[in-house]
Amino acid sequence: MQPDKAPVSNIWIINFHSATPETGMPGRHHYLARELVRLGHEVTVIAARAQHLLRADIVAQTLPADERIEGYRFIRIAVPRYAHAHDKRRMIAAAVFSMRLPGLRHRLGARPDTVLVSSPDLMSYLGAERLARACGAKLVFEVRDIWPLSLIEIGGVSPRHPFMRLLQWIEDRAYMRADKALSNLPGAVEHMVARGMERAKFTWVSNGVDLAEVEAPAPLDPHIAVQIPQAGLRIVYTGALGMANALGTLIESAALLKDLDDVHILLVGEGRMRGALEALCRGLGVTNVQFLGSIPKPQVHAVLRACDACYIGLTSDPLFRFGVSPNKLFDYMASGTPVLYAIDSGAFNPVAEHDAGIALPPEAPEALAGAIRQLHAMPEAERQRRGANGRRAVLEHYDYAKLAKRLETVLVGPQP
Repeated sequence: MQPDKAPVSNIWIINFHSATPETGMPGRHHYLARELVRLGHEVTVIAARAQHLLRADIVAQTLPADERIEGYRFIRIAVPRYAHAHDKRRMIAAAVFSMRLPGLRHRLGARPDTVLVSSPDLMSYLGAERLARACGAKLVFEVRDIWPLSLIEIGGVSPRHPFMRLLQWIEDRAYMRADKALSNLPGAVEHMVARGMERAKFTWVSNGVDLAEVEAPAPLDPHIAVQIPQAGLRIVYTGALGMANALGTLIESAALLKDLDDVHILLVGEGRMRGALEALCRGLGVTNVQFLGSIPKPQVHAVLRACDACYIGLTSDPLFRFGVSPNKLFDYMASGTPVLYAIDSGAFNPVAEHDAGIALPPEAPEALAGAIRQLHAMPEAERQRRGANGRRAVLEHYDYAKLAKRLETVLVGPQP
């Protein structure tokens, strides 16, 4: 955006869990905010100052409450601290965050033209609705994880639980009262319509990649680089070591590949499941799985370039029938590395659609071991062809610069 030109529109993006490249895993809103600024808009991202997705070495109290990052304004709201994603105090923090949102119109000395509020923190919607109505702004509700359905179907929480009923009331209110709705899940519209939303409100805006990070990744820290084998078939997973990511299936498949001593599985990330996964390796006598720990987001593509295939999996929960949109999938495809895609994501399967790797059922160790054997025997030229297909698909469909233009039409309408 040229500094001597007035912004086209003032857009506020509210996401309790937003982070920057320096503080955590920068998700869609960091990249979309930056691209919206380049399209001529004034953009403010609003997040909680203390939240569980910040890097472990970040002390929340030292983070600035207000700063400029790559052209957009980042506002952090003070909330009570909590320990992890399942800490009950997280809901208290979410309630405080929501209650403090309406006061931003006085604190920031400006009024938005559009307010986008993002789930899974549904509590934020209530404060965002008050803020938008007080400012006369358009209100856009974004669904990334479908709450409370995720807690009910994956977490096993009863839909009759009082808190689930509260979240259900908020979700239904958002579908009815928001001016527009969007999601990174292509099939989420069916759930939204079933809950009473008008279908015409919906737009799909996928997650994507930052092409600058793809083309010029930050160099790997030496202590990580030396742990990556120099030869063999190197299969990498990057991201949280969480229950939903079906990493136990990957380790069980490794136990079926003991005759292939040049297959190496690298897990890059941290999470509450690490101890259990390490114990599973010991119990199965698996020695070809390495835990590399977490790395900064700008280094992820350096790891992907050093490997021969990427793994992404999810549990076989029916919730994924609405589609999935994990950031790591598009990073994998953008790297030009073939993907082992062990997810039942309904009609949305970009790996199969673009012939960008091997698609297989979730939580099926034998099938995954078979797919790894297939990659192991595959000529290098064929692996490269599939990887190139994935990269081409990302450049055409999942570049954040292009996705921001689609989002722009939702937030402010078509631009000349």
